[in-house]
Amino acid sequence: MIRLRRSASAAALTLTAVAATVLGFAGPAAAHVTVNPKEATQGSYGRFALRVPNESDTASTVKIEVNLPENAPVGSVSTMPVPGWTVAVEKRKVDPPIEVHGSQLTEAVSKLTWTAAAGGGVKPGEFQEFPISLGPLPQVDKMVLKTLQTYSDGNVSRWIEEPTPGAEEPENPAPVLALAAAAASPSAAPASAATAAKDDDDDDDSGSTVTVLGVVGLLAGLGGLALGGLAFARTRREPTPKS
Repeated sequence: MIRLRRSASAAALTLTAVAATVLGFAGPAAAHVTVNPKEATQGSYGRFALRVPNESDTASTVKIEVNLPENAPVGSVSTMPVPGWTVAVEKRKVDPPIEVHGSQLTEAVSKLTWTAAAGGGVKPGEFQEFPISLGPLPQVDKMVLKTLQTYSDGNVSRWIEEPTPGAEEPENPAPVLALAAAAASPSAAPASAATAAKDDDDDDDSGSTVTVLGVVGLLAGLGGLALGGLAFARTRREPTPKS
């Protein structure tokens, strides 16, 4: 009986250790930097937020660097003030230019860097959102926003690995904004067909009106001839007055 109890206790300790190990590995992977919302439409404008959780138990997050993909430049990029933080914007040349509201832009934002004020930052157990406005969103299926997260103790988390569909999530996944193609505009053919059908109906109506008016005119003419004939016949039958 004692041996059975010892075996059960050993098994329980083993399961606890395994669970702690699994949860220990799963925790950090679930707390990486993300972009919210995670989906948008190509060609549209949108407001997004980089959500940055602090994974350290002792240090604060004091700097966030977000790199916009070179293969998907965005013409308009703006940031919202975040209390306690300053933001620096870096640009690069683009060729061919990006068209935004009829203007050809030869530069695009390549990097955004938020830096916390002295003594500030995202403290342990907290998270911070950094809002940005993007548009028009490029004609690609996704934007990979590789991000560096710097802590007050000098450690850097590099969220730069691109997730692969169907595969396990990488250890340091980059935030990904999925972009869906815009819905196709309705074809002009049905409208043209409807217009043509309406024109045909109008032509039919016009033709019918002309036909009706012709028949009425013909009947009126025949009626006039009949009345004239009766009047003539009556005149022939009446005697001529004697002088």
